[in-house]
Amino acid sequence: MEKEPMTNVGYEKITGDLEFVKMTERPETVIALEEARQLGDLKENAEYHAAKDKLKLIDIQIAELGAIISKAVIVDPTVLAHDRISFGSTVNLIDVDTEEEFQYTIVGSVESNPDVGLISFNSPLSKQLLGKEEGEEFTAHLPNGKKVYEILDVFYKELVL
Repeated sequence: MEKEPMTNVGYEKITGDLEFVKMTERPETVIALEEARQLGDLKENAEYHAAKDKLKLIDIQIAELGAIISKAVIVDPTVLAHDRISFGSTVNLIDVDTEEEFQYTIVGSVESNPDVGLISFNSPLSKQLLGKEEGEEFTAHLPNGKKVYEILDVFYKELVL
């Protein structure tokens, strides 16, 4: 089975999501389904079919979250040295051509959210960043072409999801 590294913050979020879906969302949907069933003719009962479809989606979500949790390997970035870029490192980069600055934190794929600067350790940029140090300049080969970056800063900061 393929293991999936993630931070403790990410693990707590996923297990919290699973707990909420199992203990709150699913029971509420089961009740809604039962109430809709009592409304009569099931062939033309939109509430019944909607609740039944929602229950199916919830069960899929529970299975998916359970699969993620079963593959999880919690990596504690606080114990890693961040003199070189590693899992959990936050890195400040500058695009040498445009002078645009970026900040990214390298996290597990289930935690990734590029819109807020959280990139998966599996992403093309992360793979090229890992092991590099502050002050290094490198050419990143990305899906949208080549970019030359300079690494301004490498450090650890607490993750907030």
